[in-house]
Amino acid sequence: MSASVHREQPTEVTASRVELLTRAYLMEMETVANYLAASTNLDGVRAQEVVRALAADVDEELGHARRLATRLNQLGAVVPGSHARLREQDSLQPRIDSTDVEGVVRGVLEAEDGAIAHYRELIEDADGVDWVTQDLAISILADEEAHRRLFESFVREYERERP
Repeated sequence: MSASVHREQPTEVTASRVELLTRAYLMEMETVANYLAASTNLDGVRAQEVVRALAADVDEELGHARRLATRLNQLGAVVPGSHARLREQDSLQPRIDSTDVEGVVRGVLEAEDGAIAHYRELIEDADGVDWVTQDLAISILADEEAHRRLFESFVREYERERP
């Protein structure tokens, strides 16, 4: 009796996937900085729930960055340092008005939309050729969609309060 041996093929690492992973990592690091700033700078009674949500998201987004850095390393890529940072989240930059809670929330929604679109692109790129990266992207996508849902509820509440 002869047993058939199935050997797994090594993960197909492409430059585009490394670029997508690197961009995801940099997006998460930019988000950490901006959510930390917003959760520290916002003032007012109305801001407290948003501050708590942002502070919790800082830890979660940093966890995403760690997982992405680990995957980049596993694929033989170099994890970028601070010189490679992104500067794309204009709507999340600190505000002169520290009580502009709705502006921060809308900035968070914009950042989450960008992350969701990016993780969907990464999932498609890895489909059928890099299941570990695809699984990672699916897991992070689920977290980003949950963040978006939470911040959408804040917007609905603000819109209901308007005359």
